[in-house]
Amino acid sequence: MNKVWLIIQREYLTRVKKKSFIIMTILGPLLMAAVMILPVYLAQQSDKVYTLTVVDETGLFLNKIRETSSLRFRYADQPVAVARDSARNGASDGVLYIMREGVSKVNAPIFFESQIGISNIEYVRSELQNILDEIQLKAEFGITKQELETRKIRVDVGLIDNQTDSEGNPLELSILSMVAGMIIYFFIFMFGAQVMRGVIEEKTSRIVEVIVSSVRPFQLMMGKIVGVAMVGLTQFMLWIVFTVMIVGFVTVAFPDSFSPDNTIQQQFSPPGAGLTPGQNMAVNQDTNAMMEAVYGVMDRIPVVTILLSFLFYFLFGYLMYSALFAAIGSAVDNEADTQQFMLPVTIPMILSIVMSSFIMNNPQGPVAFWLSMIPLTSPVTMMMRIPFGVPAWELALSMVILILSFFGAIWLAAKIYRTGILMYGKKPTYKELWKWVRYRG
Repeated sequence: MNKVWLIIQREYLTRVKKKSFIIMTILGPLLMAAVMILPVYLAQQSDKVYTLTVVDETGLFLNKIRETSSLRFRYADQPVAVARDSARNGASDGVLYIMREGVSKVNAPIFFESQIGISNIEYVRSELQNILDEIQLKAEFGITKQELETRKIRVDVGLIDNQTDSEGNPLELSILSMVAGMIIYFFIFMFGAQVMRGVIEEKTSRIVEVIVSSVRPFQLMMGKIVGVAMVGLTQFMLWIVFTVMIVGFVTVAFPDSFSPDNTIQQQFSPPGAGLTPGQNMAVNQDTNAMMEAVYGVMDRIPVVTILLSFLFYFLFGYLMYSALFAAIGSAVDNEADTQQFMLPVTIPMILSIVMSSFIMNNPQGPVAFWLSMIPLTSPVTMMMRIPFGVPAWELALSMVILILSFFGAIWLAAKIYRTGILMYGKKPTYKELWKWVRYRG
């Protein structure tokens, strides 16, 4: 056991002192913080303001189309040909030509000098439709659209756990489950591949021949796997701490730009929101409701269960896959030869990602259940299921199977590792690997 501990120390200290580890430990949080901060910053930058000349042959839309932060409208009482000529000469960015085609259709093409963007086009279409609806309601029923909205009876179908009375939002749970599963997938393969490359490097440099003269191959493999696992956990925790620090510093340094109201309104409000007092009130109400939903997530999901399960599946999923990666690394002489053996190992994990949408749509179904029990897919699948609620016995059974599978993978990998680590110059086949596993001695 003392030799295993020495190998763990060697692997850990050697890797955390590498420039690649230090660089990635710094770049990782910066990249993750940028993913959170840049969209907010870019959303607040002023976009190009487009001006459209409106030629309205119907007379229904005169001075009624609401402007936005990126769209301005200039009404012109002139033929459309004249307006188009003026646009060509730089008077505007295009012409919105509203013409009636029959009784039940209004055609409104935009003759553009520069593309105004899909969201702006959709906004124009929506505004024209809203104005027509308003006119029709007023003519036929004598009420405005706003009055109709106030008379609507709204239906809200929520989800409440019958056992705990806790609320659940499918969208929130789906996002959380996908993020948890993807993090597990990413780290298992990233650090598992490090174990494989480390084994290949030691084998090709012949340093392993010196090491195994005083340490059993199984002890060497175990020390290497656990040492890299500690490196992975260290880097992951540092990423979380540094990312929170960076995001926190930016939000404190620029409170106005990253205030909840400002951020959510910028990213989720429609283009024409916030132009009138009534609209501003509606936006504020939507923003407050959204903020309450965001802050309420922590109360509605099993945070402690998710965190503890994440650490468990991250650790044992990594340990099991690392054992298999170490076996592959010991069987070949270079990384290019690993492809034929990597495919059977990686397919189950890739399958769990491919099946993620089915799992989240039916987290209690038979497919989700069996994928969360099979040890090669359970680290990702179970993390996708846990936010939706998993019976305690299923979670416990999955964990027990994964632990037992880890010891089985260690036993299998040790058989291959013991022989393969000293084999050079020959590309092994599956038949030879099976002989190594069955070898007794």
